[in-house]
Amino acid sequence: MESRNAVLAAYLDYFRATVLAKAAQLPPDELRRSRLASGWTPLELLKHLRWVELRWIEWGFEGRTFEDPWGDWRDERWHVDPDESVAEVVAALRAQGEHTREVILAADLAQVGPPGPRWENAEPPTLERVLLHLLQEYARHAGHLDIVAELAAADRPA
Repeated sequence: MESRNAVLAAYLDYFRATVLAKAAQLPPDELRRSRLASGWTPLELLKHLRWVELRWIEWGFEGRTFEDPWGDWRDERWHVDPDESVAEVVAALRAQGEHTREVILAADLAQVGPPGPRWENAEPPTLERVLLHLLQEYARHAGHLDIVAELAAADRPA
């Protein structure tokens, strides 16, 4: 029987792969284009998900120090520099996912990370709670990408 750690890691891997596959199916120009009132682009979403994992796992659960743990955020919104390539953003998300997987498989789900700035003076959550947050984040954003892909497809000639 698989451990709960392995099951949660597999679900995160699945949702990460789903989001990456949905983005890969979009035409290249759609990755840097927003079709939503909120203004985010699919590439910004991919970068955001990488930083979400960093904030919850490395900065939060592991208690690592980062000069700027909000590297996906600029001017009150998600941001990708024009010189950041799709390949770089995708590779960073995949690498972050590998790190997350290693942490999940090496720790106890009931383990609590150290107090720190990530938790803004609140009690740090267990690893299990962190993972449940990451799962809902990925599931929600996979749905967002479904909508973007549907809007993009509606504009393409048949």
